[in-house]
Amino acid sequence: MKILILGGTGAMGNHLVDLLRDTDNEIVITTRSNRKSSHNLRYVIGNAKDDKFLNKILQEWWDVIIDFMVYTTIDFKSRVERLLKSTSQYVFLSSARVYVDSKEPIKETSPRLLDVSTDKEFLSSDEYSLAKARQEDILKNSGKNNWTIIRPYITYSSNRLQLGILEKEDWLYRALKGRTIVFSEDINSKVTTLTYGLDVARGIKAVIGNPNTLSETFHITSNTSLQWSEILNIYLDVIEKHLGFRPKVILENLDNFQIYHPATYQIKYDRFFDRKFDNEKIGAYVDVFDFSSTNEGLKICLEEFIKHPLFKQINWRAEALKDRKTKDFAKLREIQGVKQKVKYLLYRYIYKK
Repeated sequence: MKILILGGTGAMGNHLVDLLRDTDNEIVITTRSNRKSSHNLRYVIGNAKDDKFLNKILQEWWDVIIDFMVYTTIDFKSRVERLLKSTSQYVFLSSARVYVDSKEPIKETSPRLLDVSTDKEFLSSDEYSLAKARQEDILKNSGKNNWTIIRPYITYSSNRLQLGILEKEDWLYRALKGRTIVFSEDINSKVTTLTYGLDVARGIKAVIGNPNTLSETFHITSNTSLQWSEILNIYLDVIEKHLGFRPKVILENLDNFQIYHPATYQIKYDRFFDRKFDNEKIGAYVDVFDFSSTNEGLKICLEEFIKHPLFKQINWRAEALKDRKTKDFAKLREIQGVKQKVKYLLYRYIYKK
């Protein structure tokens, strides 16, 4: 097959590329940075959100297009026809955040927030969970049947290790620098489901090129659900082994926590929900019982990251406010640039919010 992967360089995409490497398929991956092509893999430099770049690449016919890009609903609506016309199977990466809270394990037919929410302010937004659900509806109402919707939930890899709404730059960076982790006491008690990016990639690989998966929706998640407090302890165990001491943790109430990391809708309409999933549907295509255990998978990925730590940009305003709370201090040599140093000092010692 001739497969186009749009934006396939993240926690799931990298693993999918590895799974497709050295197969009989021809794989083309869009990227905004230089990457080495090899054998059946060809990287094309460009922004898949740019219309000129997209139009050029869609001049070719693709057996499968796998789309990892994140769009606004307006942007998606403007390009969906071109995508569907250029392939036999368009695989759209949605999100399991579309679902409402559920006491029962979530199935693909479980209600979505877009369909049942009465929060007018929320519904007037294009918040991630709503945007994904609206884009699903655009596909379903397109008059085409050559699409497959994938709803992963929280995925992790050696480069992405989340804690509630926090990315590794918001909590792991602090821990490795010997500073106190600041987390939400409300989220800490909730149940979540984290899935290794490789396992999601295995599920995606299993559905591509299969005509039985057209016009179908699948979530691909782990069978294991844990409290965030248990996830936190898995992380702390690994970090303690590395540092020789266990990082301190402060659990803040929601109002205080959102001073550092405002994310009202993500918290209210996702991280405050207990998330458990019924994987029977995707289980017809891939052995979900062979997925990595959350405990071992997180340990392995965190250990790999610690060996070669690479952080993205740090939010020094948030770090300063957390340091004020915890009485910690960042060394100025950690902070890149005069403006960021000044920002840190102002919020650490003068500004309160």
